[in-house]
Amino acid sequence: MSPQTCSPPPGPGRSRRRQALAGACVAAVLALAGCQSSGATKAAAKPAATTPGAVTIAAAPQARTLSDCRTLAPALCYGVRQFLTAYGIEPLLSRGIDGRGQSVVLLEFSQPSGNTTSDIRRDLALFDGIFALPPARVQVITRFAGASAPYLAGGEEAADAEMVHAVAPAAVIRIILLPPGDLHATAARFAGALRLAPSLGRVVAITAGAGERCSGAAGVAELNSALQADEDQHVTVIASSGDNGAAAIPCPGPASPAYAQGVNLPASDPLVLAAGGTNLQADRLTGSYIGETAWTQPGARLPAGAPTPPASSAQAQQLLPKASNGGSSVLFPRPASQDGIPGIGNMRGVPDVSADAGETTGMAVAFSLAPGNVITPADGTSAAAPFWAGIIALTDQYAGHPLGFINPAIYRIGRSPAYHSAFHDITTGDNTMTYPTGTVTGYRAAPGWDPVTGWGSPDAQVLVPLLAQEPA
Repeated sequence: MSPQTCSPPPGPGRSRRRQALAGACVAAVLALAGCQSSGATKAAAKPAATTPGAVTIAAAPQARTLSDCRTLAPALCYGVRQFLTAYGIEPLLSRGIDGRGQSVVLLEFSQPSGNTTSDIRRDLALFDGIFALPPARVQVITRFAGASAPYLAGGEEAADAEMVHAVAPAAVIRIILLPPGDLHATAARFAGALRLAPSLGRVVAITAGAGERCSGAAGVAELNSALQADEDQHVTVIASSGDNGAAAIPCPGPASPAYAQGVNLPASDPLVLAAGGTNLQADRLTGSYIGETAWTQPGARLPAGAPTPPASSAQAQQLLPKASNGGSSVLFPRPASQDGIPGIGNMRGVPDVSADAGETTGMAVAFSLAPGNVITPADGTSAAAPFWAGIIALTDQYAGHPLGFINPAIYRIGRSPAYHSAFHDITTGDNTMTYPTGTVTGYRAAPGWDPVTGWGSPDAQVLVPLLAQEPA
């Protein structure tokens, strides 16, 4: 079977990665290609300091070396070095700005029995071996989930950890596991995890979400209070905006989800840096940046004669189109940092920034699944949130202190003459979505901030020093 049929393992988070794991995408994948980087950076080769509570994961041996992903499938994914080069991260790594001394906290859902899972330690070791990265350091916190197998991981968790490790290879990754479910079912524990986060690290990435209209006032207040506590302790919280284009995530329960214009929590909270999605175009060999468009992805099609799955099922979700969520909050007034920004009305505008989310333009990530190994692109806005968490970890190291609530600084740079040097301004594409229940009219990407890609994606070699100079 053609490698183009490869699908990532299922994940519970916002990107709703493709759920079917094609049998041909297992043991033979590494032998076919491996998406190998051409080498580690100087910074990545340096040993990292020991961190209490973090498990150092030795890299798995990798016999075959390839420069990119083209032999896996045409235009399927970028190797790590190419991806980091496209976003201006490689020059920082070569100068020793690699996240050392920093910790990134990931809020992830533990895996229910029966899900396709891997071991996060083996995933990271495989990933490091393929891309010549230093051993990852990871710690899993189970106080909220009570997991008996803490290293059991779904595709979302593994991809999030690998994205952070690629961008900030010397940073410690701390994973707070939450019970299986969604943001509604675990709201109290979700807020509790946010309150715990400052004791573990000063950068938090969240790839789960729920439509604003689905949350009660008490739950919204509890979430906002926890985020306020994080801000008070100089923690930067990044969340993926969502993958439903201009529509909010439908509320759980109905057999036929109703899609309506809206944005999602926690990304819509003004105390969160909301990350939308793009499609990246870069040179597949060198990583040289070519351009980006707003992320959209057509829906899949059922094989001929296949029965139509229930509308609320995971399989049905995979048939739907996807795009970068954005628009206006119905809960939160416009924060001061967004005053005077064209396209933003009286309410909080989403997203703030963006990064690659494309199913055929993502960074390669690896999963150690029996009976073999799988390599696939990281996709969805849930790839953008941990990417930005890695960028902020680099910035905190560069600055010598945690920047904490970063949104005002992002918007000051967006308004400044340095904007077009620090950001890639995405001006092509939109997030209008057509669902079985009708079309949800969205927005177009435009010069400057827009409700599809925010200010755009970073050129990190320029943005990181600028952010580090911003007032604490």
